[in-house]
Amino acid sequence: MSESQNSSKNLRKLVSGVAVVAAGALVLAGCAPAEEETPREELVLKIGTVLPQTGELNFLGPPEEAGVYLAAKEINDANLGIKVEVVYGDSGDPVNNAWATTVPRLLNEKVAALIGAASSGVTKLFLDDAVSAGVITFSPANTSPDFTTWNDNGLYFRTAPSDLLQGEVLGNLIAEDHETLGIIWINDAYGSGLEKVTAATFEAAGGEVVKSVPFNAGDSTFDSQIAEVLAANPSAIALITFNQIYTIGPALDAAGFDLANTYLVDGNLAQFGDEITASFEGAKGTLPGPDTTSDFQNKLKAAWAEYAPTADELKEFAYGAESYDAVILLALAALAANSVAPADIAAKLQEVSGGSGNGTKVTSFAAGAQIILDGGVVDYDGFSGGVKFDAAGDPTEASIGIFQYGADNLYQRIATR
Repeated sequence: MSESQNSSKNLRKLVSGVAVVAAGALVLAGCAPAEEETPREELVLKIGTVLPQTGELNFLGPPEEAGVYLAAKEINDANLGIKVEVVYGDSGDPVNNAWATTVPRLLNEKVAALIGAASSGVTKLFLDDAVSAGVITFSPANTSPDFTTWNDNGLYFRTAPSDLLQGEVLGNLIAEDHETLGIIWINDAYGSGLEKVTAATFEAAGGEVVKSVPFNAGDSTFDSQIAEVLAANPSAIALITFNQIYTIGPALDAAGFDLANTYLVDGNLAQFGDEITASFEGAKGTLPGPDTTSDFQNKLKAAWAEYAPTADELKEFAYGAESYDAVILLALAALAANSVAPADIAAKLQEVSGGSGNGTKVTSFAAGAQIILDGGVVDYDGFSGGVKFDAAGDPTEASIGIFQYGADNLYQRIATR
């Protein structure tokens, strides 16, 4: 064999050997576990509340704060990749403007989301500032239709349905019992929107609105509004108010109007008991949300007692479920995004609510978190309902409860629509 033949043979052996080694390396690489593009570390989600500790909606503060506290506690106890830190703050109302101190403080603390406000009018006062700061605003109780088309850069969400639904239910409810209606309503984003839909629905059902008069936030006497409405002799009166009900109700009663023919709304439907000097026996009202179980209400009571041990026992539950679900949805969205950046969370909220993504149905944070950590997609149904956010951040699955007062001035659910 010549020298050139030997060299050629050795070269072929070398090339063959390299090919075998390369093929083996490929096989080994194929067997190695795929590494996650973004490794998971425990997330810390910081949220702030802008809920009514004072002001005309302060009776809604305890159930809403209890809902936030309970959700955060359950998320942290689950220990499934995320912890929630809550900074609590007062929204007040458009008169005392507590939000004007609370919101800047929370934005300075770099929260990813604001839970609140309860009042649509208050949220309107700070929403643009939150959007400019790139922070999510997630309200458990805003019902003004205006938020559906707000220029919010995809950073506004709510678990309460628009008053387009509550007004329709309320108007039809009154029309089932009465032919003429008077309305006394608060002149703000909440009151004007709900009055408009209620009146239109009532008249579409064959009734006649004989008088509708507004009052302004901060008013303390309502004699002129009451006189105007009573002069029109309606058989029913809808009261679209906040805590002004504690003055308007007794004044109507003193003027001789039977309060059994009054209709209340979410802004004033409260367990009056002996805290009001008039009987509302027979009066009806509406409040968004499904029938929450007594088990959930007991959890809220325990959470409130732990959060505010010196406060009175929790008696109101309105929007407690919506507040709880807001926190759960934010945590699930953060896990799904593997990020606590507000824009990343916002981009996943529709998915985890079931509005997109065709995820697996879950009814608890723990179940949803485990699916997400295992690489799946979830559709969370909470105590406030199925949610299913649309592109505007509005829930598309919602219900309205109908309630009636007994002789004890306490209300009970009589129907859900």
